Amino acid sequence: MAKTLVEKILSKKSAQDLKAGDFALCKVDFAFGQDGTSNLIIEKIKELKIKEIKIPFCMVIDHSAPASNEAISGVHQRMRKFCQEFKGLLFDVGCGICHQVIPEAGLIKPLDIVVGADSHTSTYGAIGAFSVGMGSTDVAISLAWGKNWFRVPSTIKIIIKGKIPEGVYAKDIILNIIKDIKSEGANYKAIEFYGPTLKDIDMDGRFTICNMVVEMGAKCGFMPIDKITFDWFKSVFPKKRRIEYLTADEDADYEAVKEYNVEDLEPQVSCPHSVDNVVSVNKLKNIKINQAFLGTCTNGRLSDLKVAAQILKNKKVKKGVKFIIAPASRKIFLDALRLGLIEIFIKAGAVVISPGCGPCVGSHAGIPADNEVVISTANRNFKGRMGNPNAKIYLASPATVTASAIRGEITDPRVYL
Repeated sequence: MAKTLVEKILSKKSAQDLKAGDFALCKVDFAFGQDGTSNLIIEKIKELKIKEIKIPFCMVIDHSAPASNEAISGVHQRMRKFCQEFKGLLFDVGCGICHQVIPEAGLIKPLDIVVGADSHTSTYGAIGAFSVGMGSTDVAISLAWGKNWFRVPSTIKIIIKGKIPEGVYAKDIILNIIKDIKSEGANYKAIEFYGPTLKDIDMDGRFTICNMVVEMGAKCGFMPIDKITFDWFKSVFPKKRRIEYLTADEDADYEAVKEYNVEDLEPQVSCPHSVDNVVSVNKLKNIKINQAFLGTCTNGRLSDLKVAAQILKNKKVKKGVKFIIAPASRKIFLDALRLGLIEIFIKAGAVVISPGCGPCVGSHAGIPADNEVVISTANRNFKGRMGNPNAKIYLASPATVTASAIRGEITDPRVYL
């Protein structure tokens, strides 16, 4: 029987012949938690009286790093002790965001089953892993037994065509797709991305797209394994390593096939308070902003910082606007320093903070005040996402966010490119 990619991976990991809708017990290759979810993982492992962790794992201190209060500091301390006790890898304060540091460290590869106690674990589909967000209890079960139950998702095939216009980025492409499919239109589906446009999207952009498939309800997303992927693997694996991967069968049974032509796509903006509430930037007139945020697991990578610096060089952030920038990892921070990007940001009046999630989740480092308007490169904008339900959050690409910080209102970045 012809199979989709997720059907092939889960069949391989369960040693069964699976199709969409089947349930199977599958081997898990890697698991992790972050400081917002690891405390529950630790509690469950202790409750189950587990003495040995069966699979490689890590914990990442990224959501509230450095700690913003005594309680969070206590969680960080428990994570450090747990990783020491069970020989797990710890990414401590300042290392960066889980969805950047884990692939950056070469901890996962194509065909791996990766479970993370964070909803945007779908990010690693960009390198061909079946990576899914799970609750902390399910992650604890995976750590304890090295396996977990999965229902095989049906798959939506998405084909992206057309030359990407100037001022349009991967973030704009995925926002446009979410606008069409809607926030619950792909619930518990797998997404396979194809099309000639992908050859013009680098790994940073592919991570962005797979990161946001969960914003239309999807369980996971996959990008093709091609030259762009292999070049990226060379950068994260210090020694030559054989990379095994699978592809979907040409006659696989897809739930739906959708095509998107980006030839005439304009920069997109997701408006409050739902990610699928998307319009072209030029339809938003005179929307004054109080804060701009560049970073997160969606858009805190080096290429994102480069775009922002290109626009911001020799310019100033609008007086009265807070422009917060958080590199996604220490490596990215260092690379940005060497390239002079950080100097550009600081001279322009931006605030560069420690690598991590920063204001995205609303626990520290930039919580907006009542009625403030924020434009962010993050992946979510529901009420309270950044810590204040009385604020309004718009989502856009790094270019649009930076242009808006200069003008003090939501702005088409093409005026600066």
